[in-house]
Amino acid sequence: MYANGASQLPCRVKWRYQDADWPLKDVLRTQLKNHDHTAWAMHDAALAGADVIHLNDAVGVPITMFIDEPTVFTIHHPHEPTLSELYEKYARIHYVSIAHWLATRETMSRLHVIPHGIPVTDYVFSEDKDDYVAFLGRMAPCKGPHLAIDAARRAGVRLKLAGEIQPLFSDYWDNQVRPGIDGDQIEYIGEADRFLKNQLLSRARALLFPIQWEEPFGLVMIEAMACGTPVLAFPGGAVREVVRDGVNGWMCRDLDEMSRRIVADDIEPTTCRDFVERYYSVSAMADRYLAVYHEAAEGRSQPGSGNAPAVIRTRS
Repeated sequence: MYANGASQLPCRVKWRYQDADWPLKDVLRTQLKNHDHTAWAMHDAALAGADVIHLNDAVGVPITMFIDEPTVFTIHHPHEPTLSELYEKYARIHYVSIAHWLATRETMSRLHVIPHGIPVTDYVFSEDKDDYVAFLGRMAPCKGPHLAIDAARRAGVRLKLAGEIQPLFSDYWDNQVRPGIDGDQIEYIGEADRFLKNQLLSRARALLFPIQWEEPFGLVMIEAMACGTPVLAFPGGAVREVVRDGVNGWMCRDLDEMSRRIVADDIEPTTCRDFVERYYSVSAMADRYLAVYHEAAEGRSQPGSGNAPAVIRTRS
């Protein structure tokens, strides 16, 4: 695994930079470090004779023209036409979409769909719920924490918010989120590590997910379900694939419906957990990636199977 030197993983970690740059202080310096790290890592992996190189950052896509190793790239972001134009130039890469809705927006010839998976047993399951709902995510307009506050107030229930306050969205936090936090009905509990996440989600009556964008996947939805907590969400992106009305939550048309669903509280915790175990386990995700790795590796010896751009057109 190529990452920063502070990463703690159950495998060998190779790194070029000891520490992560977060929060960002010098954007240009960080971008250059990312480019430098990615180029070095791909070169190093190729020299080591890797069977397959798996990328998670678009900056590595053009570098594939300089290596022979089969490459898999996971698209973690929403559909971005500019990035899709880049991907189309490198048609021999095996691309992975993390949701079906995203796959329908892309046109690459080698495109697979592999949803995220989680180690379900790492999440604390509880049938007993306290009298509050939860919001867990970045304090950003696209995630809608200000709408979660509104829905909780309409329903007359407590809300606990957790998540990162990014410098980019400090004005949004100061003007639209923080004024609604009173420390009583509406409480901000900070960023959540794994322990706090389990504590927050397992005891909540519901997770509020009032997104305002096309959500690429929404990992927190299946994390809440693994804890036995239903999800009340606005539709967008992968929500329609993850939330099944009446089974593990509800897709809500607006804040009024979301507040009514909070009060109804009619989803069984066990059905939420069972849903994740059936469809979004980490073992299922790993098996699907392994199949893609085999497909990529088997195509390595075929004529014309290198990673150079498929077509380059120029104007005279």
